[in-house]
Amino acid sequence: MNYRYSILYGLFGALLLASCVKSLEDRPLELITEDYLWDSKDSAGTNASYFLNNIYSNLPTGFNRIGGNVLDAATDDAVASEDGSTISTFTNGGYNALTGADNVWSKNYAAIRMSNMFLQNFYKVHLKQSLRLEGQYWKAEARALRAIFYYELVKRYGGVPIIGDKVLTLDDDLKLPRNTFDECVSYIASECDAVKDSLRPDPATVGDYGRITQAVALTLKAKVLLLAASPLNNPSNDINRWIRAKNAAADVIRLNVFSLEPSFANVFTSRSNSEVILAYQRSTSTDLENNNAPVGYISGSTTSQGRTSPTQELVDAFPTIKGLPITTDIKSPVNPTGYDASNPYANRDPRLSLTVFYNGMNWLSRPVETFDGGRDRPGGSAIQTKTGYYMRKFLGDFANNTAYSAQNHNFIIFRYADVLLSFAEAKNEVDGPVSVSDSIYTYLKAIRKRAGINAGDDEMYGLGSTLLSKADMRNLIRNERRIEMAFEEQRFWDLRRWKIAENVYNKPLHGIRITKTGPLLDYRVETLNIPFQFIAPRMYRYAIPYSEIIKNPNLTQNPGYE
Repeated sequence: MNYRYSILYGLFGALLLASCVKSLEDRPLELITEDYLWDSKDSAGTNASYFLNNIYSNLPTGFNRIGGNVLDAATDDAVASEDGSTISTFTNGGYNALTGADNVWSKNYAAIRMSNMFLQNFYKVHLKQSLRLEGQYWKAEARALRAIFYYELVKRYGGVPIIGDKVLTLDDDLKLPRNTFDECVSYIASECDAVKDSLRPDPATVGDYGRITQAVALTLKAKVLLLAASPLNNPSNDINRWIRAKNAAADVIRLNVFSLEPSFANVFTSRSNSEVILAYQRSTSTDLENNNAPVGYISGSTTSQGRTSPTQELVDAFPTIKGLPITTDIKSPVNPTGYDASNPYANRDPRLSLTVFYNGMNWLSRPVETFDGGRDRPGGSAIQTKTGYYMRKFLGDFANNTAYSAQNHNFIIFRYADVLLSFAEAKNEVDGPVSVSDSIYTYLKAIRKRAGINAGDDEMYGLGSTLLSKADMRNLIRNERRIEMAFEEQRFWDLRRWKIAENVYNKPLHGIRITKTGPLLDYRVETLNIPFQFIAPRMYRYAIPYSEIIKNPNLTQNPGYE
């Protein structure tokens, strides 16, 4: 599926034009009928395959998608560099049913309808014998895609109307009530179970990158069951929900197909690797570099807009190279590799420099300058970092280049590290770690080893040889998710499903202020003058768009948005 989505609409248009050309004599070119789309004589399934590809185009795309900002700019991990950005409605208390910065209601229901159209009509296409298995895959993909679209709705809005297999028309009763959250979860999980054995096996071949496979269905089931087990949706802490989530993640692991990509950076810049389970396929580009790299890099066609400003809170979440918190692993004469506030980025978890641009990093053959008056923090009215940092993750390796060149920038929807962390989280909630050789420790050590953290004499990668309590392990797993999955549209949802957003948001955020005097740098943490508000309990769910509420009197609004 390389480059599929970037040219999708052109292909679909070509399909429609080609369909019309068959009967130029008897109908207008602009008239497209179902007979053309689901042509029984199209033995190669060309028309149907293009229609299915168009459904794929509705998958999450990530990357600067909300007013030019990443979703993590609405968490404690980052802020938008530009004032008055759309994303700020999530953090300044301005979010409501009329100002949905991330309104995907219509998009996902349109995609669900397209999936149903495919499933309702595909039987009309008589594929040649050699493509019958491919046709089986396509039908299963359409069902799995539909389940993904429901998941995108449920994690935002809670329970939503389940349409089933019907293609609704204006003649139908469109005043559908909401299904409960639990009914939606059961529907998504059951759809995953129903199609998993009919999907193409893993790993996907080169021509099928980005397609739904068996592992995608299993991972989607694990994700939705983890959502259902989490405190927001499991207030009584039903242990059976955690068991189901743990077992679902274990099913992905037991495939024994995926593994952690040896290079953390390579996970995000290669079109295919051992860790990616599903990614939205994009053409090669420099858009991420142009949007997010520090603002001082302008040379010929190379421009950088620095849209995302990571917070000091995120930077401080990264441990030292020994895997220990910076609050406990302090540099001293007997501990020369500990954290040093006067040189704060030395001897840190290597993921830090692959996630955040900080002062002194090399980029386009010069050091990043985020000290006051530096080329990447010049002051004045120009848009620039608010925190002393810029987002580095997902960008190509341009440390020693002089200009950007097109890179693979697929948006990863599911990856194996997330599955391991989900399993560890669910298992910890079931019975906690039973020993330091427990699988919870095994998977955390694997993630830290790949990151480049030192093993230590005990080979525990900073996790310690003393068995952690369930509560301490919970905090450790949550922090590991934060730094491993930073900017991947995980933190926003994690804060909500853990039901801790009201505690995290309603505190001031911080950045770093660096003063340069000759060769000397003085680092001072400063409080950001940026509203950071979360109104509980209503903001744990999105508001259903007002335009939908007024059309359907049976569609009840989420509490607090009435």
